Amino acid sequence: MFGNLFDEDDSSVSYNQYGKGKKSKTKALEPPAPRQFTNLSGIKNQGGTCYLNSLLQTLHFTPEFREALFSLGPEELGSLEEKDKPDAKVRIIPLQLQRLFAQLLLLDQEAASTADLTDSFGWTSNEEDFLDLTVAVRNVSGLEDALWNMYIEEEVFDCDNLYQCGTCDRLVKAAKSAKLRKLPPFLTVSLLRFNFDFVKCERYKETGCYTFPLRINLKPFCEQGELDDLEYMYDLFSVIIHKGGCYGGHYHAYIKDVDHLGNWQFQEEKSKPDVNSKDLQNAKEIDDPLMILKAILLQEESNLIPVDLLGQKLVKKIGISWNKKYGKQCGPLRKFLQLHSQIFLLSSDGSTVSLLKNCAPQAESSIQRSNPQIFKALTSESPALNDRTSCPHWFDINDSKVQPIKEKDIEQQFQGKESAYMLFYRKSQLQRPPEARANPRYRVPYHLLKEMDAANIELQRKRAEYDSTNNNFELHLHVGPHYHFFNGALHPVSQTESVWDLTFDKRKTLGDLRQSIFQLLDFWEGDMVLSIAKCLPAGLHVYQTLHGDDLTLGEIEIADEEDIFVWNGVEVGGIQIPTGSDCEPLLLNVLRLARSSNGAKCQQLTESPQVFPSNAEVGSVFPALAIPAGVVFISSAECSDEEGWTAIPPEDWRKTFREQGLRNGSAILIQDSSSDSNSFLTKQGECITSVNETNWIQVKNLCQLESEEEQVKIPATANTVVFDIRIKAIKELKLMKELAEHSCLRPIDRDGKLLRPVPDTCTVKEAELKMGSPLGLCPGKAPTSSQLFLFFAVGSDLQPGTEMEVTVEETVSVRDCLQIMLEKSGLPGDTWHLRKMDWCCEAGEPLCEEDATLKELMVCSGDTLLLIEGKLPPPGFLTVPIWWYQPCGPAEQWRSHQDQTSCPPSQGRVWGATTAQGAPGEAHAELSLRYVGDIEISEDTTLVELKSQAMTLPSFSEVFVPSPAFLRAWTMEGKCPGRLLRISQQQLRDYKLGRRTEICLEPLQKEENLGPQDVLLRTRMRLPGVRAYGPPVDLVWDTTRGWTAASLRRRVADFCCLPVEKIEIAKYFPEKFEWLPVSSWSQQLTKRKKKKKQDNLQGAPYYLKDGDTIGIKNLMLEDDGDFSTVRDDSGKEKQKQLALGRKSSQEAPRLQSSGTVSGAEASGRPPRPEASLSIHVGSFR
Repeated sequence: MFGNLFDEDDSSVSYNQYGKGKKSKTKALEPPAPRQFTNLSGIKNQGGTCYLNSLLQTLHFTPEFREALFSLGPEELGSLEEKDKPDAKVRIIPLQLQRLFAQLLLLDQEAASTADLTDSFGWTSNEEDFLDLTVAVRNVSGLEDALWNMYIEEEVFDCDNLYQCGTCDRLVKAAKSAKLRKLPPFLTVSLLRFNFDFVKCERYKETGCYTFPLRINLKPFCEQGELDDLEYMYDLFSVIIHKGGCYGGHYHAYIKDVDHLGNWQFQEEKSKPDVNSKDLQNAKEIDDPLMILKAILLQEESNLIPVDLLGQKLVKKIGISWNKKYGKQCGPLRKFLQLHSQIFLLSSDGSTVSLLKNCAPQAESSIQRSNPQIFKALTSESPALNDRTSCPHWFDINDSKVQPIKEKDIEQQFQGKESAYMLFYRKSQLQRPPEARANPRYRVPYHLLKEMDAANIELQRKRAEYDSTNNNFELHLHVGPHYHFFNGALHPVSQTESVWDLTFDKRKTLGDLRQSIFQLLDFWEGDMVLSIAKCLPAGLHVYQTLHGDDLTLGEIEIADEEDIFVWNGVEVGGIQIPTGSDCEPLLLNVLRLARSSNGAKCQQLTESPQVFPSNAEVGSVFPALAIPAGVVFISSAECSDEEGWTAIPPEDWRKTFREQGLRNGSAILIQDSSSDSNSFLTKQGECITSVNETNWIQVKNLCQLESEEEQVKIPATANTVVFDIRIKAIKELKLMKELAEHSCLRPIDRDGKLLRPVPDTCTVKEAELKMGSPLGLCPGKAPTSSQLFLFFAVGSDLQPGTEMEVTVEETVSVRDCLQIMLEKSGLPGDTWHLRKMDWCCEAGEPLCEEDATLKELMVCSGDTLLLIEGKLPPPGFLTVPIWWYQPCGPAEQWRSHQDQTSCPPSQGRVWGATTAQGAPGEAHAELSLRYVGDIEISEDTTLVELKSQAMTLPSFSEVFVPSPAFLRAWTMEGKCPGRLLRISQQQLRDYKLGRRTEICLEPLQKEENLGPQDVLLRTRMRLPGVRAYGPPVDLVWDTTRGWTAASLRRRVADFCCLPVEKIEIAKYFPEKFEWLPVSSWSQQLTKRKKKKKQDNLQGAPYYLKDGDTIGIKNLMLEDDGDFSTVRDDSGKEKQKQLALGRKSSQEAPRLQSSGTVSGAEASGRPPRPEASLSIHVGSFR
């Protein structure tokens, strides 16, 4: 009758004592949130699983049960990897429970998921590890009263209620009672809060007061009482609470943290350190972190402490975290402990740390001698801390939320709609070992420790990526010295250097932004002022100046893609700059009477753009145009169906352009006083309609029918319907009337290519046609609104004139569209697929969903689809070409990459290419890339599985690779190794490889395990006197302390066993055949900012990344500044010749005639030369 008792009551889920109101919605791409200040993990509510969550948390906080579960190994349980094998014996439930408990202990996330666990046992379990006592609540004051009624009081059978004796077979007097015979280590008590009213025929919940003790003595209720009293003592350690009524509600649990795994600290006390203010001030004066860490470890009895707890104790001692106090100076805490191995002993897994035995007494005496007061402050414990560690730690675990509570808060659950439902007691004699205290890794199996550590690394990576995506935005920096002021606005001196794109964290301050700009610029003299700017039609205009270096960019309300002008705040190029929205420049189109060659005015208007401040008076146009006096007209709509002009009265000339309603692009007509008043104006002087402007559309005859004229000009306006233009063109070209039903108009681009037909029902404005643009009158009907006009071609190498055309319904599927195109092109077979051409005229991503419609895949009219041979892999799979990558020896001569680009990949094909991963200069500097085959692999597989599958290819039999760990994986970018794939256990889906990704594998001499902050570089030692380099040697650079030039120089010097002042290093740019020296340069300081700028090799001008080549020069053998080689010189010369050849080929099409182009002629015209596009998106790893 209590079938829906465990259903969630949505109205009461969020009504807990710590947080009321809205439920936070997690974004789809947002990674799980980290643990809150309690350092404990909750469990996500799957919907009606709050009771299960409370029970699981109770089991988890029963350390004896948890450790017994962890003690079961693969011999008893099997492994999850074998669960799908038919003969495997795998106990999935305890394995999933082990993983859940490991996540609750070690995984840095706010809440764990029970989805895998509930799937494994189908929501039911027959395991009973605790003795369950069910006690009444109705008409009972508390737990002890209920136990007294059950186990102390006797029920007497006498008088009319005699007992039938089974032995003597007669009615006798008797007494019935119950006793507890054997007590378990853990006791569960269920309270019968839910009853049924047989009078009202409805169920109800007992909400009256029902007390239960924190410690209970069960000796009076036991059958045998000769044992010591402590054997009968039990302590309360969990209370499952039900909130709501008998028809639904919500469960959560009050649980005692026996092992002190969590941070039992209330939010109002969170920021308070545990030492008094005077001692805290003394402790903060300590700049040596070694002294503080030694003092903390000296307080531990065994000198052994978990590293996480060491960080917490540091916060309590000095009131600030390690990262904020020493992070920039000393790096992460674990790294610092490793670097001082002569003092600290760090465990192999990095979880615990202790002082070396010979260092402990020396450390204590040295600190005491150096400053006794500070030693006393560091080694003393405050009363508050002692009280906190001695009193019980209770937490309210409410699904995902975990909050600390005080022991007295349990009394609030004695009665009411939110009251205790189940009680859990443990024997008082059960003691926990000291090493389990505050140590979540205690007795966790090694394979689960390893799995959780890898999961934490992956969570940190995803959070960093999410944080970067959501808090970084793009700023466009306009540098003042690269601009000059003329014609009312700022204009760049050079288009290539005027705008710098900067990716910046909006949580940083304006002062941080200013410092970053200092680092980007080579030098800056005087003050630096940052102002909001905006690109207007007239040019760049500066608005308000940014103030408040302590404010974040979010607080200043700087938007994404904002334009920032960097200047001195006064002038640019010696000219004072007007700023603000009041003087915003307006670009106006000024029309005046043209003058003939002899200076006389003719009856034709000329149009010229002019810039005026928006707060300038209208009358200022006369001195600006050198006109003594005249009349000003502005565009109006008073003349129906045509553009008109209205004269501004002289008394309104003192009004500003903005007050007159003029905006960018507005037109004004100026007539000086000497002009004929009737030449362009009506007698009323209000409307003029004879302005000489383009108001026609040119239509060319492409119907292959003879006509008197090849092209005609059809008058049109923005609202003219395309159908009317087509009919007028047919009449003026004197073509057959039948073409009215079987023809269409198609725009012609500048290369003569016919674009998609324009629907007849569109207007000129809706069709986005420009006045004077050419249209081709072609045979065939224009597509309807539900049809798509598509271009398609065979293969990815699209040649001019090879495109075909087809009209299909927008609801047709990809599979049917593919068949239509195959039939029209006459291609047999079913091993083809479609790809959409991207914006750079290359084959883009394939149309994988064959059953999806073209409309669903956002295919539009005018798009080009490519028929590519080869069947697509199933959904969720990738076909990955694999290449073998290894630097060549001096005797190996490979064919150049340019000779191979037109050939499809074939087995055993070899490319030789000079890449960013190898320095040029000699034969051995070239890199070999040999194609070894394709593999089809799921996106859910890991990188190490990809390597293993690649090793099964036939071509791999020629080489010996001991294991996948001896292979390094790169993506291919432009037939060269590009991005380094680091984490072997990461899924391919997380790498975002895409369906066109190719992988190259590089053999290693030993196994490699690169960290997230490690950078792999190829170092080449300069050979003195010969302008050449030695063979490449890999170098791993730890960038934990920053991407600075000084750090890199120190690492290279240590690697080469040379003094740092006796080496010079340079990065190689193979595409330019240039070397850029890397040095710890000192930046020029301004009068306002006296901080030294820090170099960052990730940014300009180095853009250092994995695989880059670093040249090393030994100054003791060669001290000149030349890093180049003979091959660099020849490479630059070849580039110069190629540039001259491209320039001449680009000028050739400009000499061609611009006459009428037919469809056949258009298809034979060579394509326009490609224009390079450079997009700076920052450095990501």
